[in-house]
Amino acid sequence: MRQYIDVTGKTEEEAINAALAQLSMDRDDVSVELLERAKAGFLGLGSCPAKVRVYYGPEEEPAEKQPERKPEPKPEKRTEARPEKRVEPKMEQAEKKPKKVEETPVVPALGEEVDDEKAQAIRRFLTGLMEQMEVSAVIKVYQPEKGRYKVFLEGEHMGALIGRRGETLDAIQQLTSYAVNRTGGRVRVQLDAEGYRNKREQSLQHLARKVASKVTRYHRSVTLEPMNAYERHVIHVALQDVPGVTTHSTGVDPNRRVVVTYDRDKK
Repeated sequence: MRQYIDVTGKTEEEAINAALAQLSMDRDDVSVELLERAKAGFLGLGSCPAKVRVYYGPEEEPAEKQPERKPEPKPEKRTEARPEKRVEPKMEQAEKKPKKVEETPVVPALGEEVDDEKAQAIRRFLTGLMEQMEVSAVIKVYQPEKGRYKVFLEGEHMGALIGRRGETLDAIQQLTSYAVNRTGGRVRVQLDAEGYRNKREQSLQHLARKVASKVTRYHRSVTLEPMNAYERHVIHVALQDVPGVTTHSTGVDPNRRVVVTYDRDKK
């Protein structure tokens, strides 16, 4: 049965974190309903804490009606019984071989690698950074369009470069972009390691669909965990055509979040 607790805090974020700590649950395991917003008051007078209601526990699934069984007609009596021909199955000469599942390549088809001035600067910076981190990686630089470079890192122990939910990879991408754009024209650098970006995007799309299902079922808003601008964009795009829900962002970086809201007028 779906249960809930009401928790207060100085801010909405503090109230949610207090509830999660009390329940020993992650943000994705609960649904949050804002009961009262925090009010600062004037000179400390009339202040009011934020109050949230956090739902947890298994979701109730509506019971499906079983179709009524119609009485089966009685078989007619046969006057003559003809012997049935027995057909013996033929032995297959060779067993069917299982189809091989094609694995998605880590590096998508982007043509040949580039080696212009910006690409060389990218390789130089990343090579020095990898040496400082004592990580060995192959650096591949592509230019899918003018002004944008896609960089792929391949090798062992890429987890150290990716970090928790891609935080280290985001930081390396930002540093690389800053180093390359100090001189000359400004370009956009996108960094990936072992296909992490694509896997993360698929995970976020799955999360978006799961949350949208909860919102439409319970008619309550759900606030997601803090995400960077790219991940928030993935959530917005994944739900922009889903009926019954709308999305918007709230807060400031690095704690900016996506809120999925029920909208019965959206078709």
